Amino acid sequence: MLSVRLPEDLERRLDALAKATGRSKTYYVREALIDKIEHLEDVYLAETVVERLASGEEKTTPLADVERELGLAD
Repeated sequence: MLSVRLPEDLERRLDALAKATGRSKTYYVREALIDKIEHLEDVYLAETVVERLASGEEKTTPLADVERELGLAD
């Protein structure tokens, strides 16, 4: 279980949203965390790839080469 303290203004907004929609505050906090964690995972993955590219650990292949290898070149 996780306990989180929210700033008063955010708590009021969350409470108002829950009351207006008939959903629980827990529902909205869970949904927000899912969205944010997915975003953070994407950012972390992108940063990791950029670091590997910059260090030369990972290489790229030009699109024209990929198309040629797959027989898709014009």
